[in-house]
Amino acid sequence: MERDYDVVVAGAGPAGLQCARDVAARGYDVAVLEREDEDGFPSTSNKSTGGTFPSMMASFGIPDDVVMKFTDKVVLESPNSHYTQEHPGAVLEFADFKNFLVEDARDKGAEFLFGTQVAKPLVEDGTVTGVGCAGGDEITARLTVDATGPGAVLAQKVGVIELERTNQAVGVEYEYEGVNLNPEGYADLRGAMMLRLDHGIAPGGYAWIFHTGDDTAKVGVCYIQNERYHDFDDGNTIDDYLNEWLEDDPRFENAVRIDDSNHRGSAHIQEPGSMSTAGFMAVGDTVPSVDPVWGEGINKCMRSGRMAAVTADKCLTAGIDVSEETVSTYDDLWHEEVAPRVGSRLTMTRLLYLVSNDRYDRLMKDLNSADEETLKKANNGNKRAIMKLLHLRDIPTLLKFGKQRFTG
Repeated sequence: MERDYDVVVAGAGPAGLQCARDVAARGYDVAVLEREDEDGFPSTSNKSTGGTFPSMMASFGIPDDVVMKFTDKVVLESPNSHYTQEHPGAVLEFADFKNFLVEDARDKGAEFLFGTQVAKPLVEDGTVTGVGCAGGDEITARLTVDATGPGAVLAQKVGVIELERTNQAVGVEYEYEGVNLNPEGYADLRGAMMLRLDHGIAPGGYAWIFHTGDDTAKVGVCYIQNERYHDFDDGNTIDDYLNEWLEDDPRFENAVRIDDSNHRGSAHIQEPGSMSTAGFMAVGDTVPSVDPVWGEGINKCMRSGRMAAVTADKCLTAGIDVSEETVSTYDDLWHEEVAPRVGSRLTMTRLLYLVSNDRYDRLMKDLNSADEETLKKANNGNKRAIMKLLHLRDIPTLLKFGKQRFTG
């Protein structure tokens, strides 16, 4: 099989699919290569908790019928306290969301090659010219987009991405019914997306409960393989941590797992270097594009796919220029439109997951007394706003973090 396209996208996740939607809408020939078979898609790639915000849905034309529940608040929990902020959200049925993106991309003219395993990039005179597939098939294109996620199948082989295993996040989530969303002594989680900072449940990471309707919820745990995780590491698997929480938390006393729900995923928490080279771009979790603080990835992945499509349009309009310099437009757009201030946000992330449980309780107190503008600026990586949430007792952690950062 030898086929030639304007753009070939490896991977049918939100980033790759959004890129294909936008490229096809501009009239270019685009193919999406996906290793899963079309029957049952998505199965192994149905791994997102699906928490996002209505602004994402409006920006990318996502219909309401892929939403399990619209929420109206975000709750942060520590071991002994909590903070609630009114903020609209949406918990997606992730499989329905991905299938919508596939069908919409098809309607716009994209071609899909399911059951196609990408094996390697094709490179000619330093320019990526397509992909080689398992079995020997080759598919050529003027531009190649790697949307294969944390595996970065193509990006690592062309030397664009160097992923840090030391800050890899690993997560698992199940869906439950019979969850008590408003028990005495806890925050009211009806109509909420909740994130819990508690090393006893998720060492070096966080846990969550996302209300999905009536007494049902998505419940999960994620840890980051950082120093705090290793401090608490007792040999438990990610499933062990989740099951211990389910056994100990009274909100799950009568909870029953829904069917065989089992969503798993991983992401890298790091600042990307270059994300492109001649004839090639990397998008979504390949980069990675996940929000480093709260783990929200859908919006950022979709944005990265859109910026890749904008770049493709620039490269293919009025002649073909897929040089490294022209394709690097994508890097500029990513830092401007996808994840501005990514360095500051990563610093805040690493500090957040290094502090103690007592500090998490104090953080909830600080959040409850801070104005919303400070919180918004801190979440966006504003250093002055971040400093307002720090205390003298944080100096040892800051010094420890600085030593780790500058000694490698």
